[in-house]
Amino acid sequence: MQTIESDITPTKEEKQHPMLKLALEIGPLLVFFFGNLRGEWLVAQFPALSAVGGPLLVATALFMVATVASLIASKIVFHHLPVMPMVSGVVVLIFGSLSIWLQDETFIKMKPTIVNSLFGVALLGGLLFGKSLLGYVFNAAFQLDEAGWKKLTLRWGIFFLFLAVINEVVWRNFSDVVWVNFKVWGTMPITIIFTIAQMPLIMRHTIQEPAPEVEK
Repeated sequence: MQTIESDITPTKEEKQHPMLKLALEIGPLLVFFFGNLRGEWLVAQFPALSAVGGPLLVATALFMVATVASLIASKIVFHHLPVMPMVSGVVVLIFGSLSIWLQDETFIKMKPTIVNSLFGVALLGGLLFGKSLLGYVFNAAFQLDEAGWKKLTLRWGIFFLFLAVINEVVWRNFSDVVWVNFKVWGTMPITIIFTIAQMPLIMRHTIQEPAPEVEK
């Protein structure tokens, strides 16, 4: 049975095709960026797209198609669907469909807020009940003591809520172009920097496995 640990434990195929894995993860975002940047040109080339709406809604439709294609390709090539991209993909389809159906860009702009809030609340809520949920996801990659898992879960929970808040600030106060650029080129670098910044904590709380005894 597929377990949540497969979200972070590289399969044989992922080790063999790391660039393909990266392309499948960031590909839909690049499609979204291109669709918004060249939305009017795409409508001119393919008039049927005018039924979708303005450039951002055209980009949303392309984003939905690219997301589904990415998930299908991941399942075929790597034999599993990572938890976070799968949850994000479901929210993309729901909020993207609402945006196009109601001709209201608000729904797709709120998608990062909803996804990050869900992850943040889940992690922090788990701590309230004495559960370090991050440990269930990353225990195949790291062996930390209880204090380490609690600290890491707390930090990631707060970070997800930070991403939710900053998305709200950007889409509500800046233009669509600024928001799309931030979504594509801002969120990922921020996440990478945050992840690297957690390495000292991980190293401090890593449980060292006993060295194997040498047979005499």
